[in-house]
Amino acid sequence: MTRAPRPVGGHPPSLSRRAVLRAGALAALAAPLLASCFGETEPPAPDPLAELAAQARSDAATATAIASAHADLAAAATLIAQARQEHAVALQQEVDRERPPTSSTAPSPTGATPPSAPPSAKEAEQALTQALTSAEQQAAGLVPTVPAYRAGLLGSVAAGCASLREVLS
Repeated sequence: MTRAPRPVGGHPPSLSRRAVLRAGALAALAAPLLASCFGETEPPAPDPLAELAAQARSDAATATAIASAHADLAAAATLIAQARQEHAVALQQEVDRERPPTSSTAPSPTGATPPSAPPSAKEAEQALTQALTSAEQQAAGLVPTVPAYRAGLLGSVAAGCASLREVLS
């Protein structure tokens, strides 16, 4: 193995300008890559549509309980339960499209047990009206904060909740 000859005076050879520029460019490219590999990243904020999907599932469960407990509200409550279940499915599909789930299990409702039907038909009707009003307001409130394709879905859910309230009247 032979060594490169040392220049006169015993000093090592100097780096060329080109070598210094290459090293600088590599360092500039490597810094972001290293930061992304070792830097801490915060998890994304929860999808606002996920909460609406959970509320729609809860509303569907409430309407189903009311339909079985109150014969005079059964037809309207069954229609509301079906529509809110459809809302839940559509909203959840959009959540899953935007942020694919990491597991293959379906999302569970937010409450541990389905809500029980209020004791009287009047209270049951008020509970459904209040749930639909809340869902409509939440969906409508999110419309200006999301992209247009999601705003259309939220507008449809809000309009659906408003029309479902009319079914109870």
